[in-house]
Amino acid sequence: MAQFVNAKDDLVKEAIDGLLACSGGTLTRLDGYPHIKVVCRADWDMSRVALISGGGSGHEPAHAGFVGPGMLTAAVCGEVFASPSVEAVLAGILAVTGEVGCLLIVKNYTGDRLNFGLAAERARALGRKVEMVVVDDDVALPDLPQPRGVAGTLFVHKIAGAMAEAGKPLEEIAAAARQVITNVASIGKSLDTCTVPGSPKESRIPTGKAELGLGIHGEPGVEQVDFVGAAEAMEIVLDKLRPHATGGTSVALVNNLGSTTPLEMSVLCHALADAKIATHVIGPAPMMTSLDMHGFSVSILPVTDVELAALQTGVPMPAWPGLQKIVVPDVHPLPDGLSPIEPIASANAQTEATIQHVADLLIAAEGALNELDAKSGDGDTGSTLATAARALKARLDKMPLADLTQLFPALGNELSQTMGGSSGVILAIYFNAAGDACANGAPVHQALMAGMKRVSDVGGATVGDRTMIDALAPALAELENGLEAAAAAARSGADSTASIHKAKAGRAAYVPSDNLKGHNDPGAEAVALVFEGLARSVAG
Repeated sequence: MAQFVNAKDDLVKEAIDGLLACSGGTLTRLDGYPHIKVVCRADWDMSRVALISGGGSGHEPAHAGFVGPGMLTAAVCGEVFASPSVEAVLAGILAVTGEVGCLLIVKNYTGDRLNFGLAAERARALGRKVEMVVVDDDVALPDLPQPRGVAGTLFVHKIAGAMAEAGKPLEEIAAAARQVITNVASIGKSLDTCTVPGSPKESRIPTGKAELGLGIHGEPGVEQVDFVGAAEAMEIVLDKLRPHATGGTSVALVNNLGSTTPLEMSVLCHALADAKIATHVIGPAPMMTSLDMHGFSVSILPVTDVELAALQTGVPMPAWPGLQKIVVPDVHPLPDGLSPIEPIASANAQTEATIQHVADLLIAAEGALNELDAKSGDGDTGSTLATAARALKARLDKMPLADLTQLFPALGNELSQTMGGSSGVILAIYFNAAGDACANGAPVHQALMAGMKRVSDVGGATVGDRTMIDALAPALAELENGLEAAAAAARSGADSTASIHKAKAGRAAYVPSDNLKGHNDPGAEAVALVFEGLARSVAG
C-alpha cells in the first residue's frame, strides 16, 4: 500500500520536523538526530515539575502532539512501534528537569519500562529528582499479569499536566497520577489492522469480523467477533468497561485509532451517549492512534471533582479535543413555513402496488447501481435511491393515493426530504410539475412529460447529456404504446449513455472521459430498471 513517506529511515525525523515547523515556535527539539529524538516546550524554564512521556512513534498525535502548557514538557520519540533508547530518554530528562524534579509517564511495554527505568536511575545518579509511573489501563486481556498501556495514558498526561502547570510538588503529582492509573480502563476494537511503513499489510481480520482488544502496535486482540454495526460494536466494548464505571461522574475518552472517519466516530459516540456509561466525554478524536488502523478505543475514568477540574482546564495544543459534558441532543422546531404539510391520506390499491413495486426494484438494485456509479462518481446512487424507496414505503399509508393531483406533489416533498443532494431536488421538481399538469387536466403520461420538461428547464440537461433524461425521455414518449414499449425505449436510452464520453450535467460532468467509457449512466440505468420491472409485472 502506497503511503506519503520518503525514505523509511527518515520517516520519524521528518515527521518531527514537520510538527515543529507548524508549531508557531512553541516546540523545539534536542540536537541528537538520528538516535535522539526529543520534542520539548520552547518556553520551559524548569521552575515547575517536568512531565516526560514517549515511546514508539506511529501513535500520533501522541506523544509529541501533547507537548505544551498544561500537559507534557517533553516527548521522547522512538522509531515506529519501537521504544526510544536509554540515551534518548536520559537526554530528555536532563534537558527539562530542574530542582523540583520530573515525572516519567510510561506505558506498560517491556522496552519502555526498561529504557525509561534505566534512564531514571542514571538521572538520579546525576542528582536529578525523578519519579516514574507505569500506565496499564488495557482490560482486553484480564488475566495478563502486566496489562498494556494504551489511550488511558492521556488521562494521566492531562491531570498530571494541570497539576504541574499549577506548581504542585512532584510527590503530589506522582500520587495523583498513580490514582488515575488505578481507576482508568481502556479497550479497543478494529475492523482492520494497521500498515507499518515499509512492511506488507497483514490481513488478519476477515471481512464481516471485528477484532476486540487488539493492541496499539497491531497485536492480536482477545477475540474476533461478528461485525453487525456501530451500535453493537460499541456495546461490546462498553460491556468490558462497565465493571470499571462507578455510576458517579465518569469521563469517556473516545479515541480514533487512525483511519476511522469522523462520520463513523460520531455514530459511535451516539451509541456511547445512549449507553449512559459516562457523564463527560473527551473526543471523538485521533489521540493515540495505531498508524492507519480502522478502529476505535474507549477509556473510562471515574473522576473526583479535582480530577474533573484538571481535565476541564484548557490547553493550547490543537491535538487535545477538550472535555465536554454528554447531553441530550437539543432539537428545535423547523422555522415557520418549512414544516412539512401532511397530505390527506386516501387509498388506491393499484397505485399503492405500483409504488411498492418501484420501491422494491430500487432497493434490489442498490448494490448494482452503487457499483456502476463508482465508475463515474462517488458510488452512492444506489444507496440514495434505496434509502428514499425505503422511506417512501414506510409512508404509503399517509399518502393521497386516490388523487394524483395531490399524490405527485406529496411524492416530490417526501423524496426531497429523504434523498438529499441534487437527486432529491430533481425528483421534487419533477413530481411537483407533474402534479401541476394533472391539476390542469393533463392525462398521466402528459403530466409525467411535463415534469421531465420542467427538470430539463431547471437543470439544463437534455437527451445526450448523459443523465437520467437519456432513458426517461424516450420511455415517456413511448408510454402511450404500453409499458413494454416504454421499457424498451428506456433500455435503449440507458445503454446509449455508455458511448457518451463527456457528461454535460450532474456530477459526471467533472469526471474524466476515460472513466465514462463503456459504462451506463447510473441515473439512466435506474430509470431503465424501473420501467423493465414494471413491464415484467404487467406481463405477468
